[in-house]
Amino acid sequence: MNEKENELKKEIRRLIRLDYIMPEDIPDIELYMDQVTRFMDTHLQRNVRADSDESKTLTKTMINNYTKNKLLPPPEKKRYTKEHIIMLISIYYLKNIVSISDIRKLLDPMKERYFNREGGDGKSLGEIYSEIFNLEKRQYFNIENSILRAEEITEFKMKDADDEYVKKLTFIYMLAYDIYSKKCFMEHLIDEIDEAEKKRKEVEALKAAKKQAAKKTAAKKASSGKAAANKAAAKASAKTAAGKSSAKTSSKTAAQKTAVKKTSK
Repeated sequence: MNEKENELKKEIRRLIRLDYIMPEDIPDIELYMDQVTRFMDTHLQRNVRADSDESKTLTKTMINNYTKNKLLPPPEKKRYTKEHIIMLISIYYLKNIVSISDIRKLLDPMKERYFNREGGDGKSLGEIYSEIFNLEKRQYFNIENSILRAEEITEFKMKDADDEYVKKLTFIYMLAYDIYSKKCFMEHLIDEIDEAEKKRKEVEALKAAKKQAAKKTAAKKASSGKAAANKAAAKASAKTAAGKSSAKTSSKTAAQKTAVKKTSK
């Protein structure tokens, strides 16, 4: 390894060593807005570019806008839970790569399945965050190698170029192409998730409609059966009443005949 490559490695490691929020550092207690912004600044401030216009990683306005745009569930009595923090971390990393619309498509299933509850796989949102966090740490070396490979290609193709600006410009375009390609693939995956969610909801809606229709049919049959039973009971009651009336009339007639015979004697 030559001195230039060694210096590049050091620079890459310095720049891509982002601040992370360890799973165990996310508080289990509920926080108010000021506490949330302070927490995020404390853990992610080093990720903000030195000459950036944004001095804070997260502001009250941002959080309110995320809630307004339905990226983030509203707080309970102005207090934010551990799940809120995890979703804010996700939004923080995604917002510079994909659109707000795509973030919503990606996080809507997370809200529906895991926010303040266990998903169908029995995992909590905190457990999912821990798994992703561990994978991200492993990805660090892949990123380093990817940047080094782009630099190698640039040096090989531009070895005769005297202008350092042209070399760096080429290196930047190589990195930009890599980022853009991955961004396009991310958007494709998000679209697949969105399409699958739409189909799942259509199937669930159809099942719910069939279930409701079956309930209505069962209720209608039960109602019809009850009406038929009531009608049969009414008919039987009427027949019984008619029989009693007829028997009563016959008895009365017989009594009258007996009385007439006695009178004749």
